[in-house]
Amino acid sequence: MTESPQKKPTAKWPALVFVGLALAMGSYVAWRLDSAPRTDDAYAQADVIDVVPDVSGRIVEMLVRDNQRVAKGDVLFRIDPRPFQDELSRARASLVALDKQIELTSRSVKAQQYGADSAHAAVGRAQAAAAQATERLRRTAPLLDPGYVSAEDVDRARTTQRAAEADLVSARLQAQQAAVAVSGVDALVAQRDVISAEIALAQLRLDMTTVRAPFNGRVVSLKTTVGQFASPMKPLFTLIDTGQWYVVANFRETELQDIRVGALATVYLMGDTSKRFNGTVDSIGYGVLPGDGGLVLEGLPRVQRTINWVRVAQRFPVKIRIDDADPELFRVGASAVATLRRLPSGDVPRNGSGK
Repeated sequence: MTESPQKKPTAKWPALVFVGLALAMGSYVAWRLDSAPRTDDAYAQADVIDVVPDVSGRIVEMLVRDNQRVAKGDVLFRIDPRPFQDELSRARASLVALDKQIELTSRSVKAQQYGADSAHAAVGRAQAAAAQATERLRRTAPLLDPGYVSAEDVDRARTTQRAAEADLVSARLQAQQAAVAVSGVDALVAQRDVISAEIALAQLRLDMTTVRAPFNGRVVSLKTTVGQFASPMKPLFTLIDTGQWYVVANFRETELQDIRVGALATVYLMGDTSKRFNGTVDSIGYGVLPGDGGLVLEGLPRVQRTINWVRVAQRFPVKIRIDDADPELFRVGASAVATLRRLPSGDVPRNGSGK
């Protein structure tokens, strides 16, 4: 009696389980990407300035080295102060000399004023003498006909009256001349204001020979030392503001509609993936330079020819402000990974901005 061959156990179940797990994992990843956008196209950023002196001169002291941390107010370097000290000394000496000149001129003005007052008093005396002579002539003239006075007496009174009038005219002219001769110190006082301004400017230039850190930061790209001639036209090094760090994360434009200013973020740097840092979306970029055409050249848009039918979504920078940055780990340009938590349309961001 022949036995029928037994059927071999099917091997479909492991495959089905694998496919189910793959679908579940794919769904989970899609849900995570939709609820928490993530990108590894990100980098650390901070505000930086080019350190340049405000005055020109030879560097006589360099107090920092490359990649050194500095605190706000620390002296970075000094420029030879001697030319500016000489300029300040000259301005101060000019002010002292001008003050002496003002003092002497004031004395001269007082003397001139005394002369003018004396001439004015002389006018008063001449007026009195002229009035007396006129009155004498008025009393003497009627006495000529009765014979009480002689004609010579009348002529003498008339001459005296005319001489008094002439003296009065002369006194008045002398008083006017004395009044005009009285000068003043207004011009010198105005000149003193100019020299005082020059002293303040010279003092400011002297103070500028000592360059200090405007904020807590780190010195980078230092390539000079003592002896270099520095000028305001050439940066000596760069100073990174380590007081506030950012991560600029480039997200696809299809993800921006649900990203809001004020949304919470978690980032980590490739330099140490074990540390997580909290952040907040500070701003969302509104412009990038397209790399595949659309640039306007000579009034016409330039569109490159391409046979690529796949439409790649543009990426826009999202600036994330880091709340608890590690100054020893963060570096400008360091690679980062950012994950955002989208805010629903009705939520109000922490900074109150809904834009």
